Amino acid sequence: MSVLDFVKSLPRKTLQRYQKLPLYGKMVLWLWILFEICLVIAIVLISPSRVAQFMYDNAEKLARFPFGWLLVGLLIVLISFPPLHGHTTAVTLCGFAWGLNGFFIAATASLIGAVVVLCTLRYCFKARLRAFSKTNEKWQALETVIAAKGLLLIILIRMSPLPPWVYSNMLFASIGSVSVWQFMTATFFVFPKLFLHVFIGSRIAAFSDGETRGQMDTRTYFSLLTRSHFNQGTTDTKVINGLLIGGGILIAFVASWFVYTSIQKHIRRLPGQPVETNELAAEALEDTEDAPLLASDRA
Repeated sequence: MSVLDFVKSLPRKTLQRYQKLPLYGKMVLWLWILFEICLVIAIVLISPSRVAQFMYDNAEKLARFPFGWLLVGLLIVLISFPPLHGHTTAVTLCGFAWGLNGFFIAATASLIGAVVVLCTLRYCFKARLRAFSKTNEKWQALETVIAAKGLLLIILIRMSPLPPWVYSNMLFASIGSVSVWQFMTATFFVFPKLFLHVFIGSRIAAFSDGETRGQMDTRTYFSLLTRSHFNQGTTDTKVINGLLIGGGILIAFVASWFVYTSIQKHIRRLPGQPVETNELAAEALEDTEDAPLLASDRA
């Protein structure tokens, strides 16, 4: 699938997912859209620079608070549970407040949160999982393929941006053939993406403080990447800093698309499995909203 085909298919897939939502799910979605619109209007009225300064000042307080890292870590663990969202935002916050040192907070909390979700959901929905697996052909194919190919395929699926973090946790909780240690190992391979989000957050912080932003000139220093970026008066290049932010976002998007499309092709061409089984397994990943524990989120 090319980038153009992928982009063209997004409206159709989005509409299909929307139509499958129950009434309360559609209401929540529209309330969220309304909230985002109001938020944008508020930012425009207050002015982006004042909002950014407010966020920077509070991030500085959070970074200096003795247990600030613990609060953010607990938040990341909490939002690893469905139907909560905001994992990427929380990880970016780690970079915003602690610079690159925030990666250690984000990575540790993400790993703990993922494992807690996996174990909790499997314990609570064991009977539902078994009943669903016996009746869904696509899910049986996905479990068969993962059981046959093992850790490498689990890692590839875990690295895929679709489904998103919280639903990826639920997806693997739904697959009984994936052990806890395999899931933990696969989660380590998500750390480079977490690092990228932390990096983007650290660069956004450099733009958010009015004093630091005003001191930026043509010289390039990168001490702002660490925890010391607060109140150091470090100069940095506005253009380079902007390019780093834009480049980080672009890399994240391109890498996500590449990983997702590569995994789909890889599964459909797996040797040693019937072509029909591989095709059904790939379709199961595309239709993750039909997974047993994902469906339970909307039941």
